[in-house]
Amino acid sequence: TLNSFLAPIVTYGLIGLTEMVFEVTTDLTLIELLDYDRPLLKRAQRETNGTFNHSIVVGNLAEACATSIGAHSLLCRVGAYYHDIGKMIKPDYFIENQYATDNKHDVLKPTMSAKIIRSHVNNGLQLAKEYGLPKIVSDFIPMHHGTTRVEYFYRQALEAVNGDETKIDESQFRYPGPKPDTKETGILMICEAIEAAVRSIKNPDIMKIENMIDKIIKQRVDDGQLSDCPLTLNELDKIKGTVDGNTGMLHVLRGIYHIRIEYPDDKNL
Repeated sequence: TLNSFLAPIVTYGLIGLTEMVFEVTTDLTLIELLDYDRPLLKRAQRETNGTFNHSIVVGNLAEACATSIGAHSLLCRVGAYYHDIGKMIKPDYFIENQYATDNKHDVLKPTMSAKIIRSHVNNGLQLAKEYGLPKIVSDFIPMHHGTTRVEYFYRQALEAVNGDETKIDESQFRYPGPKPDTKETGILMICEAIEAAVRSIKNPDIMKIENMIDKIIKQRVDDGQLSDCPLTLNELDKIKGTVDGNTGMLHVLRGIYHIRIEYPDDKNL
């Protein structure tokens, strides 16, 4: 009938009008942004395949963490998918996309390397605007790094001056911010850092992974990166999860790395 034909058109039209007038983003729009056939995600898969795969894993982590504390899990997944889109501008300068033997950073000064790495934030914001991403999603682009330091190249610069911090302008190695200001952006900051850190662990086991999670969370807290974020210490514990639990990031990471939990009686099996 005519009514059944017009109803979805009117409904979608009203949703779009509501989003535009009240500057809100509905779950329907967020779900649409997860479609791998979206132009920006297709471009990410094609131009930065390593980064794209990293973002999918971070999305799994962030969604599980958000669910564990009752935060907006769908938004966390969407934010994860798009948080690193700025790396498409210079993909070869990011380790997950380096398939050749040569590392482009080998011929650069640490300050220049840090500048290129940091630039993916502003590049990402420009792409988000170009492709019409809602602000609630594009906020994840600068906030997932906050004002953290590009640690590898900072340490490299420090080594070049024999550890004399007075000879280094630390601001050249820090991301511009802002810091995460919602539970969801705070979750993504933690998950993004932990996914990359855990991937670097040789022969990962559950104890090494748990220690790495504790280390990353402590670093972010001590550096003041979560000072504008409403996450509580109790929620940070829930986000981490437990070794034998079925919520939080430990549960997801255990599955990714196929780690079996050993119990005291296992040796008798």
